[in-house]
Amino acid sequence: MSDQHVGEPVRYLSTLSFDEDWLARLQAAVPEVEVRQIPARSPAEVPSSVWAEVDVLHTSAVFPAPAAAPSLRWIQLDTSGVDHVSAEPIWASDVAVTTIGGVSPVPLAEYVLWAILGTAHRLPQLRQVTTSREWPDPTSRWQRFLPASLPGATLVVVGYGRIGREIGRLADAFGMKVVGVTRSGSAGRAEAPLLADFAPSRHSPDPAQIVGPERLQEVAATADYLVVIVPLTPETRNLVDAEVIAGLKPGAAVINVARGGIVDEQALAAALRSGAISGAVLDVFEVEPLPPTATWWDEPNCFVTPHVAGLAPLYSDQVLDLVSSNLRRFVNGEPLLNLVDRERGY
Repeated sequence: MSDQHVGEPVRYLSTLSFDEDWLARLQAAVPEVEVRQIPARSPAEVPSSVWAEVDVLHTSAVFPAPAAAPSLRWIQLDTSGVDHVSAEPIWASDVAVTTIGGVSPVPLAEYVLWAILGTAHRLPQLRQVTTSREWPDPTSRWQRFLPASLPGATLVVVGYGRIGREIGRLADAFGMKVVGVTRSGSAGRAEAPLLADFAPSRHSPDPAQIVGPERLQEVAATADYLVVIVPLTPETRNLVDAEVIAGLKPGAAVINVARGGIVDEQALAAALRSGAISGAVLDVFEVEPLPPTATWWDEPNCFVTPHVAGLAPLYSDQVLDLVSSNLRRFVNGEPLLNLVDRERGY
């Protein structure tokens, strides 16, 4: 068990907005934990007396100063990424940080397959037809809307973790060749961390060829579809840079569901406008919300979505499962699921 005073309950605080049923189910799952919720957008909205006693904080982006929460031992993020936490003073403390990674692989992978299929079937161009209300003649239809073939096409997934593997599993069903790029150049982290994963069980071998980041430019040159799903860290910032984009296979499409700052947006826009690549589906951007004046809204071969790829239909139940499991682990002094490695940044 954590270093609680004997006989005192573990005090859990959510700064989110779970409904009463969710909170009651969490309390029933871990009766030895005192469950409390104070929806807040800043630390100042939580009374100092509450901060002084909190052992476990469940939040997305509300972090107390370390001195304000002397009992805090663990932060359960309600996000998969941690790049927004690294500038907070609490990051330099010894407070454990975990994520909800594992909740989004299925919907994110489905989004990526939707983006691949939409790009292959000329969705951005079809959207222009809908907007113009002009029915193209038969010759034009054939020239403009003939779909690309997915069987035999190469999909390069930059960041081949839980989400990447689910993308690979789905892409394999379409007959695509899958190449995964990982930090280590292998399919998993050597230390085999405890990770939550709500994706379907995989009964067949992983279809992907795995390479390290030093081969990114090489494999990108073979990609019909380049998918970016790597976390944002100092190592991955501008990973898909102008050189990688310039070396993409002619006619390739880029799909970014990671974070803004990983893909060089200026180089990507230039490649789109020159026709060097055929299209892009972008869910994340360096500046969010994407301002109305951003040129991305008007790029003819680009499909923009407002950071929604990771929205999970089963979010509430899966997060409840993950948080209750982690709370039991915390109470029993067991290793936590999805523990963040601060040196790696994820």
